[in-house]
Amino acid sequence: MIVFLLLSGVLARWLSLENVERSAVLVLLEDEARGDGAAMLAALHGCDRQCRANVTADARRLKRPGRVEILAYQSPTAYSLSSAEGLTRVAWKSSLRRLPVVQCVKVARSGNALTGLTIRLLAVSAEIPDTADC
Repeated sequence: MIVFLLLSGVLARWLSLENVERSAVLVLLEDEARGDGAAMLAALHGCDRQCRANVTADARRLKRPGRVEILAYQSPTAYSLSSAEGLTRVAWKSSLRRLPVVQCVKVARSGNALTGLTIRLLAVSAEIPDTADC
C-alpha cells in the first residue's frame, strides 16, 4: 500500500508538470500580447543581449487586444522524467483577432520526478510560419 501511494505521488507530480510548463508559457504569451517586454524578460532565465532585443521587438510587433488562447502546443519536454531542454512549438491567437501566431519557446527542465522538477523558460522566438517546425 505504501509503495502504491509513493508511486501515485510521483506520478501525480510528474503529470502536473505539463500543466506548470504550459501555464508558464501562457503567462509569457499573455505578457507578449499586452506588449509588456519587461514582464517577458522577467520570465526568461539567462536571456542575453540578442534575446532581449528579440523580446522587445516581439512585444511591440505581436501586441494584440483580447484574451490569449492556445490553439496547439507541442512540447518535447512535457513528459520528461528527468532534466531536459527543448523547443516547444505553440500556436496561439487573441480572442479579438482571427489569425494565429506560431512561436517557439525554449524550455528547460531540471531535476527528476522523484525529487522534483523545475521549469525554466529560456527564450521565445519571433513569429514563424504556420507550417514551420521549431
